[in-house]
Amino acid sequence: MQNTIKRKGQIDLSMIYKVFGGVLFIYLFLGFMVIPCINTLTSIFTAKDRAGNTDPLAVIRFFLAGSMPSFVWNSLKLAICLVITVNVVGISIVLLTEYFDIKGAKILRIGYMTTLIYSGVALVTGYQFLYDGNGIMTKWLVEMFPGMNKQWFSGFNAVLFTMTFACTSNHALFLRNAIRGIDYNTVEAARNLGAKPFKVLFKVVMPTLLPTLFSLTVMTFITGLCAMSAPTLLGYNSINPEIVRLAGSTTADEAFPQARAALLSVILALFTIVLLLFLNHYEHKGHYLSVSKTKAKLVKQKIQNPAANVLAHIYAYVLFIIYMTPVVMIILFAFQNWSAVRTKTLDLGGWTLSNFFGVENYSYTRSNGKVTTRVGAISGVFSNEKTVGGIRLSFILSALAAALACVIVVIAVNYIFKFRGKHKSKRRAALVEGCLLFPWLLPTILICYSFRIFFNNDVWYVFGQNLYYKENVRLLIIIAYTVVKLPFALRMVKAAFYAIDEELEDAARNLGASRLVTFLRVKLPIVLPSVLAVFALNFNALFTEYDMGATFQSSEGTTYAMVIQSMCNEEGRDGMNMNASGRRCASTVFIMIVSGLILYLVYGVGSRDLGERLAIREKRRKRLQKIKGKLGMGHASAEPAEQQETV
Repeated sequence: MQNTIKRKGQIDLSMIYKVFGGVLFIYLFLGFMVIPCINTLTSIFTAKDRAGNTDPLAVIRFFLAGSMPSFVWNSLKLAICLVITVNVVGISIVLLTEYFDIKGAKILRIGYMTTLIYSGVALVTGYQFLYDGNGIMTKWLVEMFPGMNKQWFSGFNAVLFTMTFACTSNHALFLRNAIRGIDYNTVEAARNLGAKPFKVLFKVVMPTLLPTLFSLTVMTFITGLCAMSAPTLLGYNSINPEIVRLAGSTTADEAFPQARAALLSVILALFTIVLLLFLNHYEHKGHYLSVSKTKAKLVKQKIQNPAANVLAHIYAYVLFIIYMTPVVMIILFAFQNWSAVRTKTLDLGGWTLSNFFGVENYSYTRSNGKVTTRVGAISGVFSNEKTVGGIRLSFILSALAAALACVIVVIAVNYIFKFRGKHKSKRRAALVEGCLLFPWLLPTILICYSFRIFFNNDVWYVFGQNLYYKENVRLLIIIAYTVVKLPFALRMVKAAFYAIDEELEDAARNLGASRLVTFLRVKLPIVLPSVLAVFALNFNALFTEYDMGATFQSSEGTTYAMVIQSMCNEEGRDGMNMNASGRRCASTVFIMIVSGLILYLVYGVGSRDLGERLAIREKRRKRLQKIKGKLGMGHASAEPAEQQETV
């Protein structure tokens, strides 16, 4: 009787957990994904004319009659051109380092993958540092070609050039893995049948890469369509910068700006949804696979034609120079004094750490002859209050959001796999997965804009709080960061859960462990490396995130990316902030170090299996033993070991 009562109590308690979890999930999904976006959509058709009457078609008429279609066309033009340029450069860098036998391929690969350690606003400002009107490369080019336009690096051409080399990081990761997975037996068979090297490349190799290339093409198109940092900083009128501008405008400035921003966001969302559906349809059609039972490792192909071989090497190293020049110059100037950075003149004898830690006063003479001193006007990254505040804020917000996304996804994926074999509960699990993938259907700017507009009032859904008011905006940024990163985290963590052997869970349950104990003691340790990798990658992306930072920018919500952007805008005004360019270079170096360390921990140390770790440990032990032997410490350490062995 007591056992029966206990079982009923357990069932009731589990039902309470399920109901509470279900209600909380529905509350969060509706309140922070669906309702804000619906509010944005309805705002288009609730615009009022000058008389105060609602005119559902007013915004659409204004859109068709005004200059707004030009923003859509500019984004489409950028996306289409990027698909061509990024694929050409991306495919070529992978072929040059992984398929063809090019001298110095390892060094070339390092240069091509530098965009992995700095991107977004840091990368764009790096290119500006080189190519803008006062840039280093522009100065050299003007000296060689005196009639050249110094302001050449702006607008569409500058954005296309910058984003072409910034967006090849996906090719460097995913296409490289795809080409390494090619079966060399098929290549060798084609060569034995008399096929020439380039025919083998286009007829045998490229078809196996088509699925990856198609996915990369769609990703590149969406990236170009939703570009934010490059168009904003380089002066190109595309959709995202215009949405952010309209979001901060009022009806006193121009006609219904919020509704126009909402319409542009919806247009962007429609493009994204169509492309993702098209990609999903293509993936379900199937793709090319190798039919060899025993795969052979790909052997690099030599280019037999001497002229083609020379041209390939020249092309490879020209690309290497383009990739490496911003990185090298930024690192060099990060250790120059403030005057050398501002004048873009490299002084090899003037190395300093002032851009990182220094504080100096700046004195200048006004037009009336009076000398004015600005205390602390020359300051480094870690001695400037505004910059340190941006770093601290971005670090905390990014870490909290990345951790929250991982926690939500781990719980959700465990729930999804719990009902993997139960037909009646499959729909429930699929519904949970679909809700977490929902943000992938919408561009980031639409989600952030919807949050900014919907929560910039005393909203009943969050108990009458204004989440965009003062310090509350930080909570709103964390929520937006988390929502945007949920789909990526879900796909990665779900893949990790497939590696769990069901027999381990069954064994734990047979030993009397509850579901919670089984999850904490058996499942979680297995997937923890993947979860930590997802956390690291999400943190890496959010730490210097620009799009959301620009949308939520306020006095209490200025993230690190927005601090970097404002450095040059405010440099030198009334003798203040004289070292903004130097601090920007030092900030970029700091971002490279943080990103590089995280990538090393994820793809270096974190990707090693147990055997590799033991081999590395043994190698270190032998190296240490050799060093001790050279220092005369070997006999002292060997004697106790022999005694222990004898005992």
